Amino acid sequence: MIEQDTVRLLRECDAGVKMGVSSIDEVLGYVSDKRLKTYLNDCKTEHKNLEKEIKELLHRYHDEGKEPSPMAKSMSWLKTNVKLTVDESDNTIAELMTDGCNMGVKSLNRYLNQYEAADEKSKNIAKKLTRLEDNLVKDIRQFL
Repeated sequence: MIEQDTVRLLRECDAGVKMGVSSIDEVLGYVSDKRLKTYLNDCKTEHKNLEKEIKELLHRYHDEGKEPSPMAKSMSWLKTNVKLTVDESDNTIAELMTDGCNMGVKSLNRYLNQYEAADEKSKNIAKKLTRLEDNLVKDIRQFL
């Protein structure tokens, strides 16, 4: 049970990290404020570092990981592009990123509860990803 929950939690973290990087990539070209761009780039770098760690752990379990669901990616892309078509401001970007981070934190906490038998290392990765998302939300509040 521990190994099964560990792999499942790591897969969800893998999908979450990929979704976060993809979302940041979608908005970076629209950012005008240098500080906001720095916050997003720093967060993206941290996500990429965490992604490497997750991949290494999944490899130990002979698992390829998980891509974000096509529906979630499509909905995120659609919402982002519609909102940015109407208003390309840093305020809109901060709003979009805040919504995405909050959804990610909610999902990660649900998975932590669902896969409670996962090993501590995997749980710590999920918590670290949650902190990354929470910290980005705090950093970009000034742009809302």
